[in-house]
Amino acid sequence: MTRIAVIGGGAWGTALADLLARKGASQSVTLWAREPEVVDGINRDHMNPTFLPGAALDQRLRASGDLEQAVRGADVVVSSPPSHVVRQVMGQVGAALGRGTLVVSVSKGLEPERLTTLSCVLGEVLPRGVPIAVLSGPSFAQEVYQQQPTAVVAAALDHDVAQRAQQVFSTSYFRVYSHTDVLGVELGGALKNVIALAAGILEGLGLGHNTRAALLTRGLAEITRLGVALGAEPATFAGLAGMGDLILTATGPLSRNRSLGVELGRGTALADALAGRASVAEGVNTARAAVTLGVRHGVELPIAGQVTEVLFGGKPPRQAVADLMERELKAEQWSGGGGGR
Repeated sequence: MTRIAVIGGGAWGTALADLLARKGASQSVTLWAREPEVVDGINRDHMNPTFLPGAALDQRLRASGDLEQAVRGADVVVSSPPSHVVRQVMGQVGAALGRGTLVVSVSKGLEPERLTTLSCVLGEVLPRGVPIAVLSGPSFAQEVYQQQPTAVVAAALDHDVAQRAQQVFSTSYFRVYSHTDVLGVELGGALKNVIALAAGILEGLGLGHNTRAALLTRGLAEITRLGVALGAEPATFAGLAGMGDLILTATGPLSRNRSLGVELGRGTALADALAGRASVAEGVNTARAAVTLGVRHGVELPIAGQVTEVLFGGKPPRQAVADLMERELKAEQWSGGGGGR
């Protein structure tokens, strides 16, 4: 029997834990959650009303509030905490990992302080030689729970490791492709949240489809420029972890980042828009991180820059749109620094 531990009881971690538990008796799945009410709800009622309300979870899924106990003896560990606490949480599990345990990062974001990807964080805090993969792509937790057909990508530097993760997660409704561009897959999953915030701001301002189409197209170009400057493969951003996830997060009604942007576009202050949200909108921290990376690598990121000014500089959203439109005129494909186009 394959033992799997999912670390993080948010909506995404819970949906994936349920998916893995439903694969049958050949797998036992334990979900670790920090919140006692989440642990109790799953073990007693097979529900996580805090983060995935209304979802009846597989009865074979168990929850634990003891991190070391959840991980000990696991063949696969799924890392699903919010990006800003991955180092803190996953740094506690290293001693409990068995030899050859596969660790799969499913969080989407960058570590705010060190401006690094989450697979790099895991590589620093876990024992040397632990195989690490990442899973990303267009996948709302609620729709995965509902078993709606979904396609994502599992990436690892070693293709055998990527294929191992591919086999762990694949089901009849959850199709997993393999990849070796770990950096591109992670950057696509993180940076699309910034563009999704911008898309929500546009919607909050009452702007229409012309504006959204321009934003998504230029947003993808911006993501690609930075990704290529950092060493990712440009084709990755035309795939599931790039364009696919961007389209979903910037247009789908279940997107936390898009919905936060809508509130900002309507004039709500960031602190007020964030108040009372149980789930993290990763694009807030990622926007500032992206701008810093752009400056560091000589890559112009006009959309991320304007989003950051709205979030942290008090800039009126309508002025941010005007400033984007009135920038110096350019050819559509232009050198944006760092060798990007």
